Amino acid sequence: MKQLNTYKWAGVFVIIFCCFLIPAKAQEDAWKALDSLDTGGDNLTSATFKGTRLINFQTIEVDGKRTLDFRISHRFGEVGSGSYNLYGIDGPANIRLGLEYSYDGRLMIAVGRSSYQKQYDGFLKYRLLRQTTDNKMPVSVTLFSSMFMTRLKDPNKSTTGFDKYDPLRNRLSFANQIIIGRKFTPAFSLQIAPVMVHYNMTENFTDLNDMYFLTAAARLKFTKRMAITAEYGFNLNEYSIGTSYQDPLGIGIDIETGGHVFQVHVTNAFGITENQFLPFTTSKVTSGGMRIGFNVSRVFTL
Repeated sequence: MKQLNTYKWAGVFVIIFCCFLIPAKAQEDAWKALDSLDTGGDNLTSATFKGTRLINFQTIEVDGKRTLDFRISHRFGEVGSGSYNLYGIDGPANIRLGLEYSYDGRLMIAVGRSSYQKQYDGFLKYRLLRQTTDNKMPVSVTLFSSMFMTRLKDPNKSTTGFDKYDPLRNRLSFANQIIIGRKFTPAFSLQIAPVMVHYNMTENFTDLNDMYFLTAAARLKFTKRMAITAEYGFNLNEYSIGTSYQDPLGIGIDIETGGHVFQVHVTNAFGITENQFLPFTTSKVTSGGMRIGFNVSRVFTL
């Protein structure tokens, strides 16, 4: 088992603390609360988080009925690269463009494309349970399942005589998670999520195909339209021998401006999708590895 540093222990403490705060078991009338989703009951808790993503992590939120959400996510280079690189503003950068749509406000479908690894992704997100103001349902639960496909070319094809990305399944990876969240007060919300990431093909022969994580995320609203956000993902298993990957960490601010939600943050993760930032973050927080990033969300009602 790898030795945990101070930064990692702090993250572990936050996740353990979250586990004690969020009830592990719903009350007997949980299914009544579930049924109320279909009738649009007035006792449902709203705006646990402002968007469907916090910084990198998915939240329990799903877009509203007949809502299309166009999202732009951008990550600059490392701040520690210095003034010559304008502290990461000059790059290298990663950008993702995404579209999310929900017809009924409960099931959401999304597609996106990231510049890093020339990757396409698609996912489904389903709101299983929703917290109620009378506490009959104390938590919200959302299911998430995604698939990713890289379009990279094998640089060694001309030398080896074969393409490592053939057949097509070698280009695919997947992520699944159960997101459990609660709005404790009008200002404070918190969630945890166990996550599994699977790669059909690994870079090294000794690497594991399956990777497991436990994530935690929180939001603290301090004005009518602004909130502080934070997230941390803890690696639960050793999936790569000889390579030291870092746990993803992010701290940011949400700014609501009409139909837009603007999220600006610092994070040590360069990847924007779950199969990238959870298992393969390499930047160390203690070595200037944080980078500035932002997400912009524009919502349309169709």
